[in-house]
Amino acid sequence: MQVLEDSTPIFQQIASLIENDIVEGMLAEETQAPSSNEFASFYRINPATAAKGLNLLVDDGILYKRRGIGMFVAPGARERLLARRREEFILRYVTPAAIEARKLGIGTEQLTAMFKASGSTTESTTGA
Repeated sequence: MQVLEDSTPIFQQIASLIENDIVEGMLAEETQAPSSNEFASFYRINPATAAKGLNLLVDDGILYKRRGIGMFVAPGARERLLARRREEFILRYVTPAAIEARKLGIGTEQLTAMFKASGSTTESTTGA
């Protein structure tokens, strides 16, 4: 498990940790998610705080409850998370980059080449 940070509410960080595990394939559909007590014990937080993070994901349809057993990854959860993250990526990174490129007179082909070159540099430094 990862280290929690101070800048975001803990319950949101718990939800993000689970979302990341689902997106990365570490928690597959129908797999049981860690319990609020497991999060509470590991991070030394109140179980109610951890439960609030888990319930965010239940409300989003990412997890579902099996009474008396625990929380499980919902069917289609990974695809829903990927779709949401792609939309967020476009809004946060692609759209501002395209607007700035337009201001600078950078055309689509040149911008695409820049992205490709940037990706090649990242792949060679990360070993991907």
